[in-house]
Amino acid sequence: MSRIRVLTPGFQTTVQDLGRFGFAHLGVSASGAADAFALRAANRLVGNAETAAGLEMTLTGGEFEFESEAVVALAGSDFGANAPMWAPVRMAAGSVLRCGATRDGARCYLAVRGGIAVPRTMGSASVHLTTGVGGSALRRGDVLEVGAAAERDVPPSRQAATQNAAATQSPAGYLRPEVLRVTAGPQADWFSGELYRGEYRVAEESNRMGLRLVGPAIPSPPGHMLTEGTPLGAVQIPPGGQPIVLFVEHQTTGGYPKPANVISADFRRLGQLRPRDAVRFELVTLDRALALLREQEQWLDSL
Repeated sequence: MSRIRVLTPGFQTTVQDLGRFGFAHLGVSASGAADAFALRAANRLVGNAETAAGLEMTLTGGEFEFESEAVVALAGSDFGANAPMWAPVRMAAGSVLRCGATRDGARCYLAVRGGIAVPRTMGSASVHLTTGVGGSALRRGDVLEVGAAAERDVPPSRQAATQNAAATQSPAGYLRPEVLRVTAGPQADWFSGELYRGEYRVAEESNRMGLRLVGPAIPSPPGHMLTEGTPLGAVQIPPGGQPIVLFVEHQTTGGYPKPANVISADFRRLGQLRPRDAVRFELVTLDRALALLREQEQWLDSL
């Protein structure tokens, strides 16, 4: 079985797949890749099932040595790697893939043909950093085995890239995290549109559990609400008035009102937000949200 050796791990590199589902009633959120779109694309480019585990690099990447020949793909933000983005690339035995600091967004994904083979917890290989479920961030000297998740040949339209390393283009508007499109949340009528009139910045205290925003305070409605379920992308307004966008390791219930929810097509933008990035919200209809999701899926289907 082929293996990958971690020479340097980067700031926060973890094994991630599309997450673990069906455990919210136990307080366990799905977790998974912060930018699932990028991981799905990288897996498709190397012929893997979309659910295959890959590596999620955050803000800075690492160096990875390949024991045997491998086909890999990088997708997400540009980490200045010695391989192109959004294209399958053939790595020779003994070669090293090097990724540096981000040049645009927050996260870059590395998929290898066959997937990363690690034990699954609750049906998923994803590392849940908040709780430690599934493991921890990679360390220097770790060795990762390549699995058997490949289910098809490298797409014919991309095979040439394995020879000449010609990068393809990311989808239109991929890295525009400054605009988050949302639909109305369950408590939208408690507010008067303040969320859409200001600009916010991502706070340093943000993590995979929640993106804390700093900007114009939104008055918190008086009284209390019952605790209820909380989905990925929910925009909560705590008593201090500074919005929190629930992220991939979010708590499964909460008692703060939610005026909006980030649309599924923009979850990828959540995954690419960095501390101090500016962001504003745009309200869209459900029909528009579904149309944007269809466009995204059509781009993936073209790989």
